[in-house]
Amino acid sequence: MLDIEQLKFDEKGLIPAIVVDAETKKVLTLAYMNKESLQISMEKGLTCFWSRSRRELWLKGETSGNYQHILSITADCDNDALTVLVKKDGPACHLGTDSCFNTPVYESGEEAFSMEGLYSLLKGRKEQMPEGSYTTYLFEKGLDKILKKVGEESTEVIIGAKSEDKAETVYEIADLAYHIMVLMVEMGITVDDIRKELASRHIIDHKVKQEKMV
Repeated sequence: MLDIEQLKFDEKGLIPAIVVDAETKKVLTLAYMNKESLQISMEKGLTCFWSRSRRELWLKGETSGNYQHILSITADCDNDALTVLVKKDGPACHLGTDSCFNTPVYESGEEAFSMEGLYSLLKGRKEQMPEGSYTTYLFEKGLDKILKKVGEESTEVIIGAKSEDKAETVYEIADLAYHIMVLMVEMGITVDDIRKELASRHIIDHKVKQEKMV
């Protein structure tokens, strides 16, 4: 086990900490720690950083409730950077997204798809409401219009699948997924909310659940 004194902090007394979701292995954020915040993190088992802009200690989740519970902290080969493996209570980003890393800069080959990235894009549309955007149109029309489109696209998926047309079904499922995400943004439901619900399903008593559905 490496001693904290063996870590190499920079000239400002800071060391970069890359926070990683233990379940998805997705990078959540890049923050900085000093010795004090690292010690607090280890003592509390919660991520605590040094805010370079506010110049103060920052316990993640202290105001939002989105705490990050530390499973492990690992130093790199030069002892001058850390990865922090966590289980999180909510979105990692102050924008309400699962991760702070959602804006593509470069992609090669096949375009990567991210549910969080799409959610962030749609949330941005709702906040900015750019003129001429179909997504803006849906948000302007409101919940009833969005629900109508979800219903229509669900029907299209059924028609495509019933005809055993794989390409058409894929196309319609993509349309349905988009409109479902618009609905989520409209209702303030995050990707993390859905992920948590799905993760909880393995402990459900299915017989009881079926009885409730009758």
